[in-house]
Amino acid sequence: PSLAHLLTALCAYLCGSIPTGFLVARAKGVDIRAMGSGNIGATNVFRILGKGPGIFVLLVDALKGAIPVLVLPSLLGHATGPEAVPFEMNAALGAVLGHNFTCWLKFKGGKGIATSAGVLAAMVPIPFLITLGVFLAVLAISRYVSLASVLAAAALPFAVAFTPPGDRRLILLTGILSVLAILRHKANIGRLRDGTERRLGQPKPTEVPTP
Repeated sequence: PSLAHLLTALCAYLCGSIPTGFLVARAKGVDIRAMGSGNIGATNVFRILGKGPGIFVLLVDALKGAIPVLVLPSLLGHATGPEAVPFEMNAALGAVLGHNFTCWLKFKGGKGIATSAGVLAAMVPIPFLITLGVFLAVLAISRYVSLASVLAAAALPFAVAFTPPGDRRLILLTGILSVLAILRHKANIGRLRDGTERRLGQPKPTEVPTP
């Protein structure tokens, strides 16, 4: 079982580590790391390259979370039902960490929102829909993707806790994912506080991010 858990986490990490945004931008002759926020995630791709590439990166990054959770436990762990939860947790964390700290870009990756969304859609669909509602509502009101992401992440463990069966293991997992997402938005939180964060729909940034 320990080897199966390790293989699950490792395979999920490798799946999550595929730097979708970087590869899409590179195919268009752009180093996304030197544009806008410097992040390889869907939001920065959307701002720099437009709707089509941004939506594509968003969907693929979400699949990087959903596929390991849905496939790897049965493929490597031979577990189904409640017994699969520990394997799903390993796959979920592995995929998100792979996206956030991809080995292909010197362990510098995205913020994990889309990949976490894929994980949640696969594991806890009702809490996922609740947090998606929070995200969309905050985004519609504020036009800040980062603020919507942070508040949705903060709401996630509570959505899981108050949705039957309220599995403590899933509360722990989503708590970890929530903390990871918020920590990855540290710079955004600082810009929100200072009033310098860019709203959705503002002109494309062209400056090179400060290291």
